[in-house]
Amino acid sequence: MSHSGNWEVVIGLEVHVQLATQSKIFSGTSTQTGDDPNRHASLIDLGMPGTLPVVNKEAIRNAVRFGLAVNADIARRSVFERKNYFYPDLPKGYQTTQLAEPIVGAGEVEIQLESGDKKLVRIHHAHLEEDAGKSLHEDFHGQTGIDLNRAGTPLIEIVSEPDMSSAEEAVAFARKLHSIVTSLGICDGDMSQGNMRFDVNISVRRPGEPLGTRTETKNLNSFRFMEKAIALEVARQIDVLEDGGEIVQETRLYNGETNTARSMRTKEDANDYRYFPCPDLLPVMVSEEDIQTLRDELPELPDARKARYIEQYQLSAYDADLLSGSIATARYFETAAEHGGDAKLAANWVMGELAAKLNAEDKDIADSPVSAEHLGELIQRLKDGTISSKIAKQVFEACWNGDGSPDRIIEAQGLKQMSDSGELEKIVDQVIADSPAQVEDYRNSDDAKRKKKIGFFVGQVMKATQGKANPQQVNQLLQQKL
Repeated sequence: MSHSGNWEVVIGLEVHVQLATQSKIFSGTSTQTGDDPNRHASLIDLGMPGTLPVVNKEAIRNAVRFGLAVNADIARRSVFERKNYFYPDLPKGYQTTQLAEPIVGAGEVEIQLESGDKKLVRIHHAHLEEDAGKSLHEDFHGQTGIDLNRAGTPLIEIVSEPDMSSAEEAVAFARKLHSIVTSLGICDGDMSQGNMRFDVNISVRRPGEPLGTRTETKNLNSFRFMEKAIALEVARQIDVLEDGGEIVQETRLYNGETNTARSMRTKEDANDYRYFPCPDLLPVMVSEEDIQTLRDELPELPDARKARYIEQYQLSAYDADLLSGSIATARYFETAAEHGGDAKLAANWVMGELAAKLNAEDKDIADSPVSAEHLGELIQRLKDGTISSKIAKQVFEACWNGDGSPDRIIEAQGLKQMSDSGELEKIVDQVIADSPAQVEDYRNSDDAKRKKKIGFFVGQVMKATQGKANPQQVNQLLQQKL
């Protein structure tokens, strides 16, 4: 954002988190995905006259767990309201949500920035609501297909205060929320399936001026797209304002494939949702006792895990942050560290070699072809001198390609470091015998030059052993014999 020198960016997020309950929020229908359209749509989900909703206790517990994790006020009494609008995939003609009395009140989340700075982002509130169905526009010859399997799936919508002032901060906040809900186990965090989606509110202003008009970019489902969408929208708003134009309050859609965005609807088209308390549902009452029980049962949260990594494994704050962020990465790292017996090496491999491969193939760590146990085994072989670090990368590659466990690969491909000094000595003697000129040159050099010149011999020995010799051992032998 070259021209944003004298512009301030103001960002707030609304985040939809699909709760990992077995059944829907107001019916006993399964929330299972991936089945045929409308397999999981009961009379209640279809909004048939005469049906009555019953609230899902686990959904309420999950919302409270989230509230506790972000130090929020938990409402002892919260109320479901009807948000009325018409859309083909909303069979009841209204969405049951919360407005005036949400279940989770004000809270806060600490984010860590790459500069090492920390920042608090306030949460305005989080409320429970149901998801709508899906409208499918393919293969219906100009008609729209409606799939109501998702209708009535429980969500919490988390609304932040406009406390973020850059794409980096917004993404750090989104990642932190992802990390919290997956650590709690209340959401599987699968963004590709829309189980966590982000709406980003963006405005810009001159420093010291009142807030500018904001736009809302809807349904971003990856951190990378979020970062790009923000950069694009900030640049667009500044261009409009610097050309003397005005920002229109509107909802925008971002296309990640083409990195473009377009207006979807403006404030003028906004519905009047005519909210009113849902007459079919009693207020939700949560007792002190319920809250205390849930608080006592909370699993380890990302901040505590990070502190433990720094303490237990002597990792830097930055490394600890990266490894503790995602529950899947954390589990993988801990397993690899345990099996390998070296946390620092495990950390380096998980964030280096492994992360690079996962990125290149766009895979999640959960789908890594190299298991945490196998990485641990590889680290053991590195530590006990069976293989060199150069060979370790080769073994990792083979393991990634499905050639079996590190031990089997080392065995099958004969990759063991030669530590048998008898055999190594023969090769060293051979190399020295084959290079009289270099030996002469080496012996006539001073110590500083010798350090450089011994490299030639080490190279020859490595070549003769196909890189399997232990470099320290080769160096020692050569120094003795030369």
